Amino acid sequence: MKAVLLSDIKKIEIRDVPPVHIEEDTDVLIKVGVVGICGSDIHYYKQGKIGDQIITFPQIIGHEMAGTVEQVGKKVSKLKPGDTVAVDPSISCFACDQCKAGRLHTCRNLKFVGCPGQLEGCLTEYIVLPEENCFILPDHMSLETGALCEPLTVGYYAVQRTGNMEGKSIGILGAGPIGLSVILSCMMKNARIVYVTDILDYRCHLALQHGAHWAGNPDRNDIVDTIIKSEPYQLDVVFECCGKQEALDQAFLLVKPGGIVTIAGIPEFDYYRFPANVVRRKEICIQQVRRQNDCTSHVVRAVGNGLIKPDFMITHHFSLKDTGRAFEIVSGYKENVVKAMIHL
Repeated sequence: MKAVLLSDIKKIEIRDVPPVHIEEDTDVLIKVGVVGICGSDIHYYKQGKIGDQIITFPQIIGHEMAGTVEQVGKKVSKLKPGDTVAVDPSISCFACDQCKAGRLHTCRNLKFVGCPGQLEGCLTEYIVLPEENCFILPDHMSLETGALCEPLTVGYYAVQRTGNMEGKSIGILGAGPIGLSVILSCMMKNARIVYVTDILDYRCHLALQHGAHWAGNPDRNDIVDTIIKSEPYQLDVVFECCGKQEALDQAFLLVKPGGIVTIAGIPEFDYYRFPANVVRRKEICIQQVRRQNDCTSHVVRAVGNGLIKPDFMITHHFSLKDTGRAFEIVSGYKENVVKAMIHL
């Protein structure tokens, strides 16, 4: 079968790899239909690592996917061949202390699709996953939207983890797919007002079209001064969604005393810094987000019911053979890209 491999920094190859087969009775064989390119894929593409997760080349990459069930194991009860499914790429053991505490996403034995040293990615014609990681899509939901549910879960979980949004003033720093997902979840949770920043104007415009009340470019405007003029008591919650130190610096200035700064972005560097006196005097709560935890079914349901309408994020479509070009465009923020989809 065909697969996309990252064979070196910024080097994508399509190769024939051995076919995969069901090994456990609870496994499902899925014909991959669509795979989205994630920001973490771009980290691997550009740097070959995320923190201490270092690629051993070659590696099949990708984890945002939807597909069609091809075959099921003997003990699979909820799925059948022909079902279309979204996928949670995080496989937990359900036996360790973290899993028993309900923290499946910090499982001691976690295996994540497309993560170095854990599992090969889903940019391949077929993949085998446990039944519990597959979620049936409503009949009216496309595979593209199904694949988009994976990044949506990250934004949804960031909001869920942060707390009640109703009536709150919100800042979202970074309007890529995760930042946009946070906007959609904040609006679903009845936030009072949402301020968004991004260094790409087209993403600011997109944010304004889909829930943000104000958007600005920090490369051209003093966004802290501008937002605080509108919100003199500062913001209840600020989400850092771009993995930049400058954004985190702005977050601490924008959030009110007793407020929450939630970090959802993945940085390219190894250490954040923060102003100890500001964080202490304002008694700021810093909330870190690790992917998502048991949110996929909720997001598929919310999208299926029209409570979240994310399809505007899908800006580019590529065939498998054009995956290299897709990564080049996404990594360079070219052609007003937001979410690129690879069709297998």
